[in-house]
Amino acid sequence: MEPGVLLETRKLSKEFPITKGAWGKQVGAVKAVSNVDLTIKHGQSVGLVGESGCGKSTLGRTILRAYEPTSGEILYRRPNGEIVDLAPLSDKQLKPYRRDIRMVFQDPFSSLNPRMTLADIIGEPLRVNKVLPEAAVEGRVVELLRKVGLRPEYLHRYPNAFSGGERQRVGLARALALDPRVVVADEAVSALDVSVRAQILNLMKDLQEEEDLTYLFISHDLGMVEYMADEVVVMYVGHIVESGPTEEMYDRPLHPYTEALLSAVPNPDPNAADQRERIVLKGEVADPTDVPSGCPFRTRCAYVQERCAAEVPALREVSSGRRVACHFAEELELRGLSELGAA
Repeated sequence: MEPGVLLETRKLSKEFPITKGAWGKQVGAVKAVSNVDLTIKHGQSVGLVGESGCGKSTLGRTILRAYEPTSGEILYRRPNGEIVDLAPLSDKQLKPYRRDIRMVFQDPFSSLNPRMTLADIIGEPLRVNKVLPEAAVEGRVVELLRKVGLRPEYLHRYPNAFSGGERQRVGLARALALDPRVVVADEAVSALDVSVRAQILNLMKDLQEEEDLTYLFISHDLGMVEYMADEVVVMYVGHIVESGPTEEMYDRPLHPYTEALLSAVPNPDPNAADQRERIVLKGEVADPTDVPSGCPFRTRCAYVQERCAAEVPALREVSSGRRVACHFAEELELRGLSELGAA
C-alpha cells in the first residue's frame, strides 16, 4: 500500500449463489462485485456512485465484512502502520477491526431498534466491545448526543419520538461510539426530506474534521457526492468504470456512463431547470447474473463499437489520478456538468 492509504481493495469480488431444487444445487451466481480495485486515503471522502443494482451497497458491506468476499483482498492499515488483509479473517479475528470501520445505514426508521432507548442504542457498541466500565457508558452516550446536535435529556426516549433527521443523527452517534477511523455511509441521507439533507451532510463534514474520519460515501445522487467527496468512483454492474478527483470528473467525464449520470444532476438554478440536457440511457441496468460479453455497459452505450463486445476494457490510468474502463476514452468528447447545463 502507498503511504497515506488507509484502506484498499484488490480484485475484490462478491457473488451470491443461485440454487435450485431440494438439494440446493447451484445453477448460477449473482456477480454483485467483480474484481474491484479501490483505494481510500486517510482523511479522504470517496463517493461511490451508480444506479440502483450496480453493487454499491454490496461493495460497502463486503469491505465491512458484513458479507464474506468471494475472492480478493481488503487491506487495512492499522494505527501502528501494520497492514492487515481483512478478507480471510474469522468473526473472532475481525472483532478489533470492527471498532475501526463502522457503518451508517440508509433508513433511519428501520436501522434503529424501536424497543431500545437512545441510551441502549448508542451504548450497545460500548458494552459489547467492553471499552468502558458500565458506570461510564451513560456519560459517553450523553457526549455523543451533544456531538451530533441532540439534547442529553433525549437519553431515555425511544426512536419513535424523533423525526427522520434526528434518527439519522442517532445513527451517526452510534457509528462514532467506538472512535472509528473509517465510516461507510450507505445512502445516509436519501431517505430524508430534502430540507434536512443539507443539515446531515454539514454535520458529517464537521464530524469528519473534528474526529479525523475517513468516509466511503455511497449514493446515487451525484449532486450530494459533489459536495461531500474528494474523489468519485463510478460503478456499473459490479465493475468500476471510472474514478478520479471530483472536480476533474464533473468537469470532464471519461466514460459514457458517467456523462449520463451527470446529466441527471438537478440544476440548482430554478430559472434554468429546463436547460439541463438529459441523456436517457436505453434499456435497464444489465443483469448481474448474465453480464454482457466485453464491456458490461455496451448494451446501453451510444458510442458502442465492435471491439466493445469482444474485449473487456481494463480499468487503466489515463492521467494522474484518473482511471477509466473504456476502449475509446481518449477519443470521445464527453460533456461535463457545466456543458450539460448550458442552454
